[in-house]
Amino acid sequence: MTAEIIAVGTELLTGAVTNTNAREISEALHAIGITVGYHTTVGDDPRALRSALAAARERAEILITTGGLGPTYDDVTKDILCDVFEQKLEFHEEVAEKIRAFYETSLHTPMPENNLRLAWLPVGCAVFDNPVGTAAGCAFEEGGVHIVMLPGPPYEMRTMLHAHAIPYLRGLSHEVTLSHDLMTFGIRESRIDELLHDRMASMTNPTLAPYAKPSEVCVRSTAHAASAQEAEALLRPVLEEVRRILGDFVYGMDVASLPEACFHLLKEQGLTFATAESCTGGMIAQKITAFPGSSAVYRGGVVSYWSEVKRDALDVPWEIIEKFGAVSDPCARAMAEGARRLTGADLAVSVTGVAGPDSDERGNPVGLVYIALAAKEGTWCRKTENGNRRRDLIREVSVNHAYDMIRRYLTDLPIE
Repeated sequence: MTAEIIAVGTELLTGAVTNTNAREISEALHAIGITVGYHTTVGDDPRALRSALAAARERAEILITTGGLGPTYDDVTKDILCDVFEQKLEFHEEVAEKIRAFYETSLHTPMPENNLRLAWLPVGCAVFDNPVGTAAGCAFEEGGVHIVMLPGPPYEMRTMLHAHAIPYLRGLSHEVTLSHDLMTFGIRESRIDELLHDRMASMTNPTLAPYAKPSEVCVRSTAHAASAQEAEALLRPVLEEVRRILGDFVYGMDVASLPEACFHLLKEQGLTFATAESCTGGMIAQKITAFPGSSAVYRGGVVSYWSEVKRDALDVPWEIIEKFGAVSDPCARAMAEGARRLTGADLAVSVTGVAGPDSDERGNPVGLVYIALAAKEGTWCRKTENGNRRRDLIREVSVNHAYDMIRRYLTDLPIE
């Protein structure tokens, strides 16, 4: 079945709010075998919304709207939908009672009377409860088209999508769609395409496709089958072959990021690490501390932009800085070793480089970055040359290099 997602809200068109709902709904639909054919964004304009709905009903079997279900004058989604699909509205007293209770128990204030608009829903629709907000959602079918209305605020939309909309829609699909993502770092999308092109071009079920991110590449394999077990059986040999071809560039399957992969490896092995950061300014530390329980693996770190801080806090010999400069292999090694001594961690990583927009006082070019890893067995260092890329990309790639070195150390792979 083909679906169209229609996001309603002028704030989405002006750029004031990012439309994250469409991505999340698409992922959820894909998982239950429903193909998303279109993403449409329309403002709080009745005429524009009417036109978008008229086009959508001709090309999709499922229409999912987000936004425009609130109590104010510009919340027009429900009224226009019912007009286009010739549905009457009826008052749902049980919905009104839940809205009153939400105001009294969660907001500790009487319900404004205009919120009673939220209790008017299409006759005979399936009502979707909203435990984290006031706007109820719903679903109905008309003329072979299934219409699902969800609220716009992302947390409310997400809660209702998984609690109500997906179970409702799952009954409309007769197959299971299953995907697995092999995550890679250190290999470009073009090289992956070169290695897998013939296979990808000839595959129909499962399919295989690379998706480039700012500093890594995801290789996604997707299968359609009557059951999850059958889909897994189709995917297994494909995933094994891709792992064999891409080798140790693959750092995990269905894991969100290199920091997450390292977090789990460190916990499993009972090891800790520390950081010494210059051009990344604490980004390595920020990535790991985003995970609950990170104190079990992360000891702490030093952000040392000034050379004097490298000397005084990390015990980097001044002779190294004078002879080789702060952006150098010897300085990166000394920083990592100093962070390890300072914190007592099992491992320590350091980053020092030129993120731009200008070269440093020694003439080192933008994009030159050294990343080091210190452990009891010794210290390793990578020299990376990122070219004159954007500052944020240079920093992000450098963070991933640091985590890739940790990952390789923990899995007995070549580090440099």
